[in-house]
Amino acid sequence: MRFELWQQIFTPRMLVAFSMGFSCGVPLLLTLSLLQAWMKEEGVSLEAIGLLALAGLPYIVKFLWAPIFDRYVPPFLGRRRGWLLLVQLLLMVVIALLGLSNPARSPLATGMAACLVAFFSASQDIIVDAYRREDLSDRELGLGSSMYVNGYRVGMLLAGSGGLILADHFPFATVYLIMATSLFVGLATTLLCKEPPLPPGRPRSLEEAVIQPFVDFFSRHQALLALLFILLYKIGDQMATTMTTPFYLELGFSKTQIGTVAKLFGFWATIGGGVLGGLILLRIGIMRSLMAFGVLQAVSILGFTVLALIGKNLSVLAAVIAFENLSGGMGTAAYVAYMASLTNKRFTATQYALLASMMGIPRVFASAPTGWMVTWLGWPMFFAVCTCIAIPGLLLIPRIAAGFHENSA
Repeated sequence: MRFELWQQIFTPRMLVAFSMGFSCGVPLLLTLSLLQAWMKEEGVSLEAIGLLALAGLPYIVKFLWAPIFDRYVPPFLGRRRGWLLLVQLLLMVVIALLGLSNPARSPLATGMAACLVAFFSASQDIIVDAYRREDLSDRELGLGSSMYVNGYRVGMLLAGSGGLILADHFPFATVYLIMATSLFVGLATTLLCKEPPLPPGRPRSLEEAVIQPFVDFFSRHQALLALLFILLYKIGDQMATTMTTPFYLELGFSKTQIGTVAKLFGFWATIGGGVLGGLILLRIGIMRSLMAFGVLQAVSILGFTVLALIGKNLSVLAAVIAFENLSGGMGTAAYVAYMASLTNKRFTATQYALLASMMGIPRVFASAPTGWMVTWLGWPMFFAVCTCIAIPGLLLIPRIAAGFHENSA
């Protein structure tokens, strides 16, 4: 039984999901926590740092250009791999450009460069999500999603923890160049993996690629309720984590301590949470996993309130981060598996982009005023409010469970 379990985890498809997750995870924190630390160091206000979350707008409107990836097939490598190779090359270029900006003297230029990184990062997410849905069978979706999430977290670890540690020793321009070169992992995976077969009934015109995916999705029972759930499930967690880097710095932790304890210590908890979440998904299914993991996610936010009340304490920081990463890894695995199960393989890129866009709304709009919330409420109350904000998403799970099998058919 144990041997069969390891065989399920270490298949070529799962390794591809992991590697592609890594390539998608690196760019995200380059416009969030790492850029926040850079701006904080340059003396930029908390309000401006919070507003920088708006640079992530491409993540919530990526469904607007996703039909292009469903409709057109590049003349090289196939529909998914061809687009992926092109987007990854452009992403590496704009990450390097972001590192050459100056947030203190020209915050607008820094914001525009961050928007470009977010645009090509969101485009990469569209194609990778579509590839994973088309490459994995329905039964493999749960475990494949957890492997993708784990790879994503490794990429975030490199950009977050590694980036902060490197920033103590090198200029930020050098750090961003290093991060750009790390995406060669994604390029190699794109060149070596297999192109999934084109599904029958795929759109034959751009008009079909734009209209049919939305007609197909919104004709389903409880489609709007499913979108509302996706919007709310991780909103509290996303709002809380948006301000964690400034929070750690304000408590007096150094960038190296944040990189080694807050990021690196929680890494293994995240990996464990992703794998454990994937295995639990195989046993109890997506709906029950969403409820159990969602409760743990909400409770984990309160750990930051405890840390805010205690103050600078490495042991408490490690415990809080371990719990948050463990529950976050489990919750994200179930969350991603649920979204993938709702897509029709004829329109994978567009429908998944629509769902993922809903997931990105809290990270952009709900996170934008978090700087003002902290200024007004203080750190302990801010994290307590974020915990309460997570509750409505949990209350929707019994309702979406009733129509889940119909929607995912």
